[in-house]
Amino acid sequence: MCRVCAGPVEEFLDLGRQPLSDAFRDPADREPEFFFRLAVGRCAQCTMVQLVEEVPRESMFHQDYPYHSSGSAVMREHFQRLAGRLLAGELSGPDPFVVEIGCNDGIMLRTIGQAGVRHLGVEPSGGVAEIARSNGVSVRNDFFQESTAVQIRREHGPADVIYAANTFCHIPYVDSIFAGIDALLGPGGVFVFEDPYLGDIVAKTSFDQIYDEHFFLFSARSVAAMARHFGFELVDVERLEVHGGEVRYTLARAGARTPSPAVAELLAEEEAAGLANMATLRRFADNVHRVRDDLRSLLEDLRAQGKRVVAYGATAKSATVANFCGIGPDLVEFVCDTTPAKQGRLTPGSHIPVRPASAFADPYPQYALLFAWNHAEEIMGKEQDFQAAGGQWIRYVPTVTVE
Repeated sequence: MCRVCAGPVEEFLDLGRQPLSDAFRDPADREPEFFFRLAVGRCAQCTMVQLVEEVPRESMFHQDYPYHSSGSAVMREHFQRLAGRLLAGELSGPDPFVVEIGCNDGIMLRTIGQAGVRHLGVEPSGGVAEIARSNGVSVRNDFFQESTAVQIRREHGPADVIYAANTFCHIPYVDSIFAGIDALLGPGGVFVFEDPYLGDIVAKTSFDQIYDEHFFLFSARSVAAMARHFGFELVDVERLEVHGGEVRYTLARAGARTPSPAVAELLAEEEAAGLANMATLRRFADNVHRVRDDLRSLLEDLRAQGKRVVAYGATAKSATVANFCGIGPDLVEFVCDTTPAKQGRLTPGSHIPVRPASAFADPYPQYALLFAWNHAEEIMGKEQDFQAAGGQWIRYVPTVTVE
């Protein structure tokens, strides 16, 4: 049943048994891992693409949640630029107030706070919330929902902007979220969120964007339908290059603002591409299976030739690739990553050792599987010596290539 409109959901892709994507294991841990069936379907009524099974939120977002938004220079610049736009626009009035759902380590709100603007981050993961707090960001360590929003409104007054980045798609209980937004948002305020875009996922066959935390895969059409269902309206969209292709959506109360022409343009583009059609989604599923078979075959061939292969970037989405494709330490020696909390641990489900970034050049492997493909430009710019030494990158988005 659809978590937005309660319509029937038809499954089109099954990615098999998957672990929690950010549950990196201590090698000494002998406790059984949590697995669930990662399958995705489309609502026949509102066309929202969503996971078939829901993972408990407390299992994913907790004290030791390892992802830090500020870990990438590209993302730091992205959020600083957005903060500047908000300060010059929606937050330029008298005594503005902004609330961020899932502020992580506070990289966006830090700029807002430094400008002297009232703000509050609502972050359920204790570790990253504490980092944000240590950097001067006002944080409430909690899940955002209706009851939370009512308390925030009582304590701080109405919000001019409610913002979420790579967070809203994580939340299945959208009825409580929209009730909270309705309670907290001022009459002329906006809800702005950015998340991976279904159109890019389908076009690029980037199936690793599907994992436990990404419950919804949004399109302009499905977001517009969701907004209408809860008394809001989609008034602007903006395509973004970050994280492999996202869209920033702006919602306001129905009739409060005139929608931007960009909304109609993206809706027309999706209609022309047949993005909401099951036939399109089933072709995407066929392409996913083709990439799996090609990647597995390539890695097996390299192993037979005695070549060293390591992976680059112990990302959450790499759990989907490794477990769906059956990639373990027999095919990939280790994964290098800059996140200290992941180093010395094993990747979820596939149990590939995670080593510091310095291990990549000690010595260089012959091949590197680019799990963090959405940061390819940043990574390849930093690792030019790898290719100069004869190393080759293995990529699987949109197809399996060696370069």
